[in-house]
Amino acid sequence: MEAKGFRKAGHSPSLLSAFLYFDVSFMIWVLCGALSLYITKDFGLSDTQKATMVAIPILGGSVFRIPMGILADRIGCKKAGLTGMGLTLIPLVWGWLGGTSLQQIHMIGFLLGFAGASFAVSLSLASRWYPPQYQGLAMGIAGAGNSGTALATFFGPQIAQVYGWHNVFGLAMIPLILVMIVYAILVKDAPNAPAPKPLKDYLSVFKHADTWWFSMFYAITFGGFVGFANYASIFFYDVYGDNGHPGGLTKVQVGYLVTITVIAGSFFRPLGGWIADKIGGMRLLVILYSVVSVCAFAIATMPSSFLVMLLYTSVMMACLGMGNGSVFQIIPQRFSSEIGVITGIVGAAGGLGGYLLPTYILGPLKQSTGSQVTGFLVVGSIVLLTTLIFYAVTRSWRKSWAKAESGVNF
Repeated sequence: MEAKGFRKAGHSPSLLSAFLYFDVSFMIWVLCGALSLYITKDFGLSDTQKATMVAIPILGGSVFRIPMGILADRIGCKKAGLTGMGLTLIPLVWGWLGGTSLQQIHMIGFLLGFAGASFAVSLSLASRWYPPQYQGLAMGIAGAGNSGTALATFFGPQIAQVYGWHNVFGLAMIPLILVMIVYAILVKDAPNAPAPKPLKDYLSVFKHADTWWFSMFYAITFGGFVGFANYASIFFYDVYGDNGHPGGLTKVQVGYLVTITVIAGSFFRPLGGWIADKIGGMRLLVILYSVVSVCAFAIATMPSSFLVMLLYTSVMMACLGMGNGSVFQIIPQRFSSEIGVITGIVGAAGGLGGYLLPTYILGPLKQSTGSQVTGFLVVGSIVLLTTLIFYAVTRSWRKSWAKAESGVNF
């Protein structure tokens, strides 16, 4: 009965399209990370340069998410989505036919941020079609487009091994164009979408402290997910690869491990939203942040078996994915009329977290210490502190806007 009620509550073709748009865009957004072992070999990069290279697309996504969120509110999610996909073709063509210098790779990576900005549009599209009691599940289904990461990490290294990494960018245009066609045919803008407002009205959400709290908490969950997803190939190959360990993992085998890890994070996102609908996003997030912190400390032990490490990283990514769904179970209840721009702002913060993780923590600490251990000790400590802050902040939310009489389980 509940599944039937969910289907009747919204517009399934638009929800499917939101998922497909996010899925193919996420696949494209993380191409630099998926192909990092091949790209970095061509340019002979240091540990810090490798981390920066895979993080620049995340920074681009962070920058473009706010304008894409505003665009979704002003012209509708259908037109905004088609615009985003059209812009995504630019770096794909450049990566296919160019990308012959590190500077070009950085520019291509930054423009791949147009794909990362799909988040602000696809989640707005899903949210507007569904009532409060189904927000967690609807946003989780659309957000499961994170699974595009798995497509990139699984197929990208195999194609690069045979045809070269440049051709991976060219081939990625095919699914993008197919999704553009499906999106143009199936998507309908929700009838309850708010009327366009002046730009200053959209940006007024920055005045609310809750905007900054949500941004911080999402920087941990989504930032952790996308930051590690892009860095994971470098991490696994550094610790278990055949470059430093006789009989170790090949680049393609590393791609398989990364795929398993990101699948855990991607497909648990809808589950996180669904559980948040049942027991409350705030209660669930305290548990998830705690587990992520424990997993980060466990990863820092650097087990000799890559299968044990795969277990640690997969559990961590699953909790981060569920955390993404949980955060967005709460946000629409607080900012229902500004969902496009708030999704862009919070999403931008998540992307920024994903940029900072490899660029300023994992990469530099690996280069300065010669080991991945310190980086994950720092990550575990940051998440532990965030858990305590989150618990304190949500107590004040329960006294202000997160009321039981709203009908939503917080």
